[in-house]
Amino acid sequence: MVCVLLADGFEEIEALTPIDTLRRAGCEVVSVGITGKTATGSHGISVICDAGPDEAEKILNDNKIEMLILPGGMPGTKNLDGSELTDLFINSVSESGGYLAAICAAPMVIGKRGFLESKKGTCYPGFEKYLHGAAVSEERVVLDGNVITSRGPGTALEFSLELLRILKGNDVCGEVRAAMLV
Repeated sequence: MVCVLLADGFEEIEALTPIDTLRRAGCEVVSVGITGKTATGSHGISVICDAGPDEAEKILNDNKIEMLILPGGMPGTKNLDGSELTDLFINSVSESGGYLAAICAAPMVIGKRGFLESKKGTCYPGFEKYLHGAAVSEERVVLDGNVITSRGPGTALEFSLELLRILKGNDVCGEVRAAMLV
């Protein structure tokens, strides 16, 4: 299962493109609204989440989460930083060897929780202060260990296909890419 944590102020294209792409490829994807059932994006788009905070522990207990996707939030909006659910999900997924996928500013969420302090990490300029000992990269999609990051707007499809490649392999990723280009 893939889990996407959504809070107010998420970037729609960066969060919703991976959800759509992975679901079309047959992955089981559940979106969890950490502040309630409806998450409102930075452009005012409201998304009814599959689950709310009250159902989060049941999701964690009943499923093996292979990948946790943390979308970036807009400055000044309520985001993933203050949520205890974020800690719960990150710890659960990292302890079970799953992947953490961080979009835009979301690597800071992982770094502030010390996840990469004892591990090698890759990040983008400006994030290295949060990801201790991280190597800085200019690439648009970076995979290092079990942490995948995407730089920002315009990379949503590229990022989605990389997540799909990790979860389902090159063949499925190639088929989905070809179908999208038709």
